[in-house]
Amino acid sequence: MIYKNDNTIFREIMHDLGGGEALPLLTFERFHDLQGFRHCFTTRKGGVSTGVFASLNLSFTRGDDRDAVMENYRRVASYFGKKPEDIVTSDQTHTTTVHEVGRPASGFGVTRPRAYSDVDGLITNEPGVVLATFYADCVPLYFIDPVHRAIGLSHSGWRGTVGRMGRETLMAMEAHYGTRPEDVYAAIGPSICKDCYEVSSDVAEAFFDAFPEHPEILEDRGFPYGHSNNLVMDHKYQLDLWRANEVVLLECGVLPEHLAVTNVCTCCNSNELFSHRASHGKRGNLGAFLMIEE
Repeated sequence: MIYKNDNTIFREIMHDLGGGEALPLLTFERFHDLQGFRHCFTTRKGGVSTGVFASLNLSFTRGDDRDAVMENYRRVASYFGKKPEDIVTSDQTHTTTVHEVGRPASGFGVTRPRAYSDVDGLITNEPGVVLATFYADCVPLYFIDPVHRAIGLSHSGWRGTVGRMGRETLMAMEAHYGTRPEDVYAAIGPSICKDCYEVSSDVAEAFFDAFPEHPEILEDRGFPYGHSNNLVMDHKYQLDLWRANEVVLLECGVLPEHLAVTNVCTCCNSNELFSHRASHGKRGNLGAFLMIEE
């Protein structure tokens, strides 16, 4: 298993693809008792891509064979009892833009071009629409409102976290569906951990300003590479995106007992999960998926 600490946060399942093949997927224990919803987070395993994309790459834009990527989508879609035509994808550019989608958007970003751009979060209340967002160190945020039967799925890198992407997603769900944060079950998915995520002082400054009451989000490592009179040296910090996003969701009113926070780091587990930092950019994409069952 790929758990960094314990295995109480996730349940690893093996989706039967037939012919003796199986697709390993991570799911949140906290979501398993919720009726009428299906979700997963993919790993590198169970697909058909090769080379640096091996094997379940979900990006069409990084140089992988398109037919291989489409087959990877088909495999994930089958877990939901769906086809690639039923998936709706984000267009991630590190914004805090959240877009409502429904059946007319089915296939956007997979089988046909999207009708929108610069969208890092998706929400829907239509059953059978599979939301998808993508990762290789950034933070996936899952939202399930069982009262109003609505869902949200958002990508939150450091810029999105400073902009409180979790809050923006909850606000969009409230505006469209009447969602109340105290009813929401939320999860912070696999992403880079604090120990692996070194950032420079400009990024740290943004977090100091955004989270002044939470110094635990940053750890000052000083000048880790020594000192040279010929170089402009910069402080380095370790950034805890898990804790920052947890703070955002709790501040919004999500109940602690409704929130799951990952203990799986993409960078620590780069043999099992795609990591941009660990691979120096030579990698595919992982996917977060969420659907209301019909």
